[in-house]
Amino acid sequence: METRHAGLQNKRTLITGGAGFIGSNLANHLAADNDVVAIDDEYLGTPENLNETVDYRAHSVLEDDLPTDVDIVFHLAALSSYAMHEEDPTKGARVNVEGFVNVVEQARRDGCETVVYASTSSIYGSQTEPSPEGMPVAVDTGYEASKLARERYGEYFANHYDMSVAGMRFFSVYQGYNGAEEHKGEYANVIAQFADDLASGEAPVLYGDGTQTRDFTHVSDIVRGLELAADHELTDVYNLGTGDAYSFNELVGMLNDELGTDIEPEYVENPIPEDVYVHDTCADSSKMREATGWEPKTDLEDGIERVCEPY
Repeated sequence: METRHAGLQNKRTLITGGAGFIGSNLANHLAADNDVVAIDDEYLGTPENLNETVDYRAHSVLEDDLPTDVDIVFHLAALSSYAMHEEDPTKGARVNVEGFVNVVEQARRDGCETVVYASTSSIYGSQTEPSPEGMPVAVDTGYEASKLARERYGEYFANHYDMSVAGMRFFSVYQGYNGAEEHKGEYANVIAQFADDLASGEAPVLYGDGTQTRDFTHVSDIVRGLELAADHELTDVYNLGTGDAYSFNELVGMLNDELGTDIEPEYVENPIPEDVYVHDTCADSSKMREATGWEPKTDLEDGIERVCEPY
């Protein structure tokens, strides 16, 4: 469907968190046709993820004088998990909220009018039915609070300064250790972790009984969604997910089939408190489809094939 635009071309672009998993995939993709600057404080990212065509610079999003003289900012830098925030809620708020405001304000002063940033699907809580953007959301963790605060500040910049500011609520993004996920280790998507376990002859460890479900979305679809959001100068929040949910038990079965292994998972008590653990996710991405023509192109079967291919 995506016929209206060929994608971004000849744009000066800043990607924060640009050496991280999603950021590096986006930077490498855009650098073919655009002038891309990627910044990262290397807490979660590594410049080894980036092609030579990307102008990489080590910066924190909390710094002054960032390279924000650009046409488009993709703000992906964040402490991106529940655990990271609970270790230090103040640091989580500084990086995820103050860092967002700092980057966007510097970009605004430099004349940038288009910002696309990472929010999260976690604010929907556990949902077995597809979640639309307009449904009520609640905050149970510092991570979710920081991302919802981003959305409110995004609304402020859009309304007060007439900027195009789009928040993208990602659903369970994966690529596999052959891509840019390996450096994330325990914070990588479970698909990457489970595939590596099985290929190494080890039992993947599942929390609870393995019936929890996720809307697994391949990073290539996320990258196209981010590019389209900028290209269409969207404002508001949008879901990026497939609309199909699979349980962890189903996932292990599919990975065993693809790898030719037959290893049963190990079930352990969930270390994350039940009242904050998101058991099920599923996206309603119709708003994004209607705005840009975006469709996920990689279903889970194809994605698992890509993840397992190097093994």
